[in-house]
Amino acid sequence: MACTGPEETGPSTGYSAIMRVALTGASGFIGAAIARRLQADGHLVHGLVRSSSRRDHVDPHLDRVVVGVQEQADHQDDLLADADALVHNSVDWSVLKNESLQRHIEVNLTPSLRLFQAAADRSLPVVFISSVAVHHQMRDRWAGDIDEDHPTRPGNMYGALKASLEAHLWALHASKGLRFSALRPAAVYGIDPRLKRSIGYPIVTAIAENHAYDRAGGGKFIHVEDVAACTAAALERSSETPGIYHLADCYARWGDLAGMIAEHLGIEATINLDSPTAPRNMFTRREVQEELGVGMDRGHEGIRAHLTELTEIMVADGIVSAPAR
Repeated sequence: MACTGPEETGPSTGYSAIMRVALTGASGFIGAAIARRLQADGHLVHGLVRSSSRRDHVDPHLDRVVVGVQEQADHQDDLLADADALVHNSVDWSVLKNESLQRHIEVNLTPSLRLFQAAADRSLPVVFISSVAVHHQMRDRWAGDIDEDHPTRPGNMYGALKASLEAHLWALHASKGLRFSALRPAAVYGIDPRLKRSIGYPIVTAIAENHAYDRAGGGKFIHVEDVAACTAAALERSSETPGIYHLADCYARWGDLAGMIAEHLGIEATINLDSPTAPRNMFTRREVQEELGVGMDRGHEGIRAHLTELTEIMVADGIVSAPAR
């Protein structure tokens, strides 16, 4: 393994120019984007991946691979060996979808707490990929402008996991001086290595095959490359004060996405646009822009560019047929 010398890296000197970064969930959609960005910035990425995970898209960006699972303490120790920082990104979605509380505690909650404790014991700075799902019930006195000081009141087990882990990071900061940043992405879009998981995939199918899309509502979105950029910037923070950041670029209705796809394909489609054009609450971007230097300004044009790329891939792969123009 290629490593820089101790005089160039290590938590004892703060955030150095080159770091050996331990990354959980390295083979996932977000994890692979983070690995790619960190390598491009010159860092050495040590990735934790499951034995069953696809790795061809991320292997070129990893300096060292630890094959294992986060619930195994020896796999955690191997991942953290010689690391200068930790990015904790992994979560086992299967137990959340099955609503298996005991397994959720065993494979998501307890291992994450153990990992944070180990990072604190080693004086490793932590970047935690949290989620805007820590918010569900939002207080009226915030007047729809939800900043990072709003209390966390999640509405499902996933949000509760993220909120509880943030709370433990605060406790480790107070008791052990742990330096950490928590990033809270909204719905993350981009081309997923598992294409069907890309935001917009079922909408492309519906427009191409049925010339219609009826889903109401919408969501707040952030590009995966901006999540990676924020992760890299958070690792470079020298402040002892924890950083909490909402990552939500813009709001769009599902019908807006459908309209972009229909326009690209040249299809006259029946689309549900009855939902409000703006959400009741929006997350502030000030902290991200001012402290991390990430613009968070792709807006609807960023979503459009993603959907155009996704649609062209699906047409080229024969997943949907392009209409005659």
